[in-house]
Amino acid sequence: MAKIRIGLIKEGKTPPDKRVALTPDRSIELMDKYPNVQIFVQASNVRAIKDEEYTQLGIPVVEDLSDCDILMGVKEVNVEDLIPHKKYLFFSHTYKKQPYNRKLLKAILDKKIQLIDYELLKDKNKKRIIGFGRYAGIVGCYNGFRTYGLKHNLYNLKPANECFDRKEMESELSKVKLPSDFKLVLTGYGRVGHGAREILDLLPIKEVEPEVYLSQQFNFPVYTQLEVEDYNKRKDNTAFDKSDFYENPSDFESNFFRFAQVSNMYVSCHFWGNNSPYILTKENLQDPTNKITVVADVSCDIDEPIACTIRPSTIASPIYGYNPTTGIEDDFQKEGIIAVMAIDNLPCELPKDASCDFSKNLIEFVFPLLLSGNDPDKVIERASETNLNGELMPNFKYLESYLNELDPVK
Repeated sequence: MAKIRIGLIKEGKTPPDKRVALTPDRSIELMDKYPNVQIFVQASNVRAIKDEEYTQLGIPVVEDLSDCDILMGVKEVNVEDLIPHKKYLFFSHTYKKQPYNRKLLKAILDKKIQLIDYELLKDKNKKRIIGFGRYAGIVGCYNGFRTYGLKHNLYNLKPANECFDRKEMESELSKVKLPSDFKLVLTGYGRVGHGAREILDLLPIKEVEPEVYLSQQFNFPVYTQLEVEDYNKRKDNTAFDKSDFYENPSDFESNFFRFAQVSNMYVSCHFWGNNSPYILTKENLQDPTNKITVVADVSCDIDEPIACTIRPSTIASPIYGYNPTTGIEDDFQKEGIIAVMAIDNLPCELPKDASCDFSKNLIEFVFPLLLSGNDPDKVIERASETNLNGELMPNFKYLESYLNELDPVK
């Protein structure tokens, strides 16, 4: 059986990403499972997992990966680092026609690279099979409670990125002291939302159903988790149909504000599609009946569904304030200012834990399809934006106009 060489590339983006697609122990597991596979690791002084941790297990650490067949990273690869005629797996952020990565996709085609985008790896039911969403939810929810403590001078949690690992981060939650009438609303039920729940499960806060949350007062902290039908309705007030909502979002409008009127904190973990109703508008946030003082926007759609998310924040500076009166940034600790946590690379705060989780899912859900050639649902093909002939795959022909914007006709 022919050898398949897999290279783990060093991350080249700025600021640097410390995650890796395969941890050392998972690399060994993969090679044990597929004896024809050999893993090579590109030397990196950025990665949270050090080169020596690979070499100690007999995994070669090299500078040059040009002999590898499959190259795996996490974030976008710099154009100058792309090796022609290879299969690459990474998050390319191109399929939505993101302008900042247009040159990257053009270079991938020019170099006849097969791009397999993690974000597009989906089963036959169109459900994603791989991602860092769980850790985005875990870290984002933790950061939300850290923000709440700082906003209201109640407690001070250690930043997640300063914790050695998830275990240390979770130990910080013992410091959380919430008001007896505290209410939190959470949107989203995917990997991200379930990750957020893992933090909520460690806190003295009880889950209640949405209608109970809206109608009752409590003398202990509570939260509710919303599905799309809980905070959207048809404009004509007819019955809600989820498939209709996803197919015709413009026929719907948000009715989330009723939750904002009784909530102290909002954690957003939903997927928001183009043309879907805005969730919290500027007008909502200006309304004197709005009670939300902290928004942990894990979804982080800038200037779209949640009006106070006017920019992403950073791991170094995770919180900013939104002044609902002026619509601009302000000191988040001032009275009447909404504290916003909108870090757009949350899993990077716990790079070792996030990488371990990602590696596990790769071995369970992706490699059996990628390495065996047995892929009846064409998962790999459907996630391939380009092929080795320098062409867009049929499902991605719509990107031609996006690519042509590089060289407009004069």
